[in-house]
Amino acid sequence: MHTDMDRCVSAVRSRDARFDGWFFTAVLTTRIYCRPSCPAVPPKRENMVFYPSAAACQQAGFRACKRCRPDTSPGSPAWNTRADAVARAMRLIADGVVDREGVPGLASRLGYSTRQIERQLLAELGAGPLALARAQRAQTARLLIETTGLPMADIAFAAGFSSVRTFNDTVREVFALPPTELRSRAARRPGGAAGPPTAGSIALRLPFRAPLEPGNLFGHLAATAVPGVEEWRGGAYRRTLSLPYGHGIASLAPRPDHVACRLALTDLRDLTIAISRCRWLLDLDADPEAVDEQLRADAGLAPLVDRAPGRRVPRTADAAEFAVRAVLGQQVSTAAARTHAARLVTAHGTPVEDPEGGLTHLFPAAAALAALDPERLALPHSRRTTLTTLVAALAGGSLELDPGSDWDRARAHLAALPGFGPWTVEVIAMRALGDPDAFLPTDLGIRRAAAGLGMPATPAALTARAAPWRPWRSYAVQYLWAAEDHPVNHLPAEGP
Repeated sequence: MHTDMDRCVSAVRSRDARFDGWFFTAVLTTRIYCRPSCPAVPPKRENMVFYPSAAACQQAGFRACKRCRPDTSPGSPAWNTRADAVARAMRLIADGVVDREGVPGLASRLGYSTRQIERQLLAELGAGPLALARAQRAQTARLLIETTGLPMADIAFAAGFSSVRTFNDTVREVFALPPTELRSRAARRPGGAAGPPTAGSIALRLPFRAPLEPGNLFGHLAATAVPGVEEWRGGAYRRTLSLPYGHGIASLAPRPDHVACRLALTDLRDLTIAISRCRWLLDLDADPEAVDEQLRADAGLAPLVDRAPGRRVPRTADAAEFAVRAVLGQQVSTAAARTHAARLVTAHGTPVEDPEGGLTHLFPAAAALAALDPERLALPHSRRTTLTTLVAALAGGSLELDPGSDWDRARAHLAALPGFGPWTVEVIAMRALGDPDAFLPTDLGIRRAAAGLGMPATPAALTARAAPWRPWRSYAVQYLWAAEDHPVNHLPAEGP
């Protein structure tokens, strides 16, 4: 979009927040870059240059605006809807792969050479993988500087910088202020004083593009929560997180203009990854207006969209975990699936401490489940075979379910496993892989809702009806599920 000068100028002059994250405006006279909705007086057209990423702006020598804070914009929705190498690379960079494994590790995961990946990212985003990871480190550093009282040296390494000097130079270059001044400015803002430099508990706001309907999003997560791993408490969805350097607990609560997030981490180096996984879990980088506009064209869906626009796809913080839970949920009720998952958690999960609630374990890793005795599983023999084959493939690395997975390849591998039918494959594609076009025409709830709306209810006819909904069929699933007045579609009552 950044190449469409007229459209970008129009968005900047109207301060249209829908385009935040789609592109960034760099001002040639001030050498500042902003989000489209920046409240400052728009610059003259001839002084505006548009870039597809904050990293490209930084690489071109522009610094972040202090008013609109463009580094905190929602992410581009493009990486949610595409399955090509660039989109997969962006999802992996957000998950911290470059910081942990370097550019060679990123290229290896994608099946390309480092030169090919760098060339593709430069061509589309104006910045290579190192620059994109650097921009992400700068944003994490700013967050830690402004919301904690941690020493600057600790922040430097927690944000992923190799030295304090590099940290200081990057912060000065990106924000035109030294770290200490960033902290002082934050302390002067109402409610902006830095927290104590104790344990790794961080409070932050997760932005999103309006509208957002919290009912189906948080209602689904709470209704399907696995005891010990997830819970709804005090108006927030809480869950444990398995992270590269340790573990954490995320608390997520819907607010009118953001999602309030509190992260308790055993290692602050996991902060960027934890934020990325929370955003992915809640589908916060979606473009709801584009989705809803297309779905409203269907006469059956239009009333559902108008009743509660902005539905998101509830995803997962761990794709392998969700795949296991999808198998446990085959042909049983939600309550039974939760019971089966809770037994696995108690027997094989890693215990954690949660002073603020009732979370007790991390969901067991595939390697731990691969070693279990299938005879001890209270499941039918066929489903035991399905589960053990799945965890063996995950533990052995032959099946990859991560942010950089190739959606078509993952589908084909899942479909080849015993006991994996279209429903299981597509629900994993929808919620674990994040494919916005995954569809569940065989789902009983979808078929009932379609019949109630006067739509064809057979899988073949429903698939044909859904053709114009592409590439947003996963969102259509959320609206169809909402046609039934089920607790999964509503925020739960207060309480633990």
